Amino acid sequence: MNIDVILDTRAKPRELAELGRLAERFGLHGVWVSSLLDSRDPFANLARLAETTCRIRLGPIAVNPFDTHPVKIASALLTLNEMASGRAQIVIGGGGEALQALGIRPERRVRAVRECVEIIRAAASGQRVSYAGQLFRVENLQLRWLEAPPPALLVGASQPQMLRMAAGCADGVMMSDMPPGPAAAAIQTLDAALAEGGRRRPGFRATVFTAWHMHPDRRQALNEGRRWLLLRGIFRPWLLAEFLAPDDVALVMASQAAFARAFAAGSHVVEGVPDRVLDALVENVTVTGTPDHLEPVLVKLRHLKAAGLGGVALRLYADPAASIRLIGERILPAL
Repeated sequence: MNIDVILDTRAKPRELAELGRLAERFGLHGVWVSSLLDSRDPFANLARLAETTCRIRLGPIAVNPFDTHPVKIASALLTLNEMASGRAQIVIGGGGEALQALGIRPERRVRAVRECVEIIRAAASGQRVSYAGQLFRVENLQLRWLEAPPPALLVGASQPQMLRMAAGCADGVMMSDMPPGPAAAAIQTLDAALAEGGRRRPGFRATVFTAWHMHPDRRQALNEGRRWLLLRGIFRPWLLAEFLAPDDVALVMASQAAFARAFAAGSHVVEGVPDRVLDALVENVTVTGTPDHLEPVLVKLRHLKAAGLGGVALRLYADPAASIRLIGERILPAL
């Protein structure tokens, strides 16, 4: 199983490069940085890392075609790919709630992501591109300066329509915050779609975004996870039903405003939601634990691997350097 890490792109380029080089030294597969409204530009912020490493893959997650035209995404990605000698990668997604801050209402997300991937792939060929999609058009584009092998194009996909679309046009998928059970069901959908096109894993990459909360004190780790639950894609009843009773599922779905208030306040307490439910959410949709007791963490990662995932991308929070060392010294060898 490949292990990538996801770093906060609000970090300065020098800090990001230091962490990325550390990840390379410890044998990690890749480094991702989030593309956020309040962050540094992810492509530019990765430039120093691209030029000071030789093996590790790197790229932004998740870029969407609603706030940036696919041609501009292609140009930025292929420039980064040139700096990294062909090691760039990207996750194209359908845009999240952050688009609301820009007054953008994303529509036809599956179609938009498909056309974005197709335009980037065509541009990466170095050939002249004319593309007439339902949402995007490109006329007579040719990037004559390309030299490196093309980058890896992944799609952010967890549900059937996006998974089936990605199987036909992308190099892989990254699921979001999926426990092993739902991940296995998604892999079945993905495999069926891949088979229709004569493709299969592991040539087609399947990985999952998972938050990593690791502290010497387990309660501290759980509380950190609780503070970020709003971003964990928990408001999916079909996913919650895997580990919560029906009444608790209904409670979580009815408490979205309370989760938003807790997130804004940086609080691990969500008004009206019991501690047992909050802890269950963290334990099931994240990788949380203590360095002194890693077996539950390894069990979960092994279950994700058994579900069919070839990799996991761990979103690091407090002290990312310590987490990278822990992953490199004790998680990778155990897997």
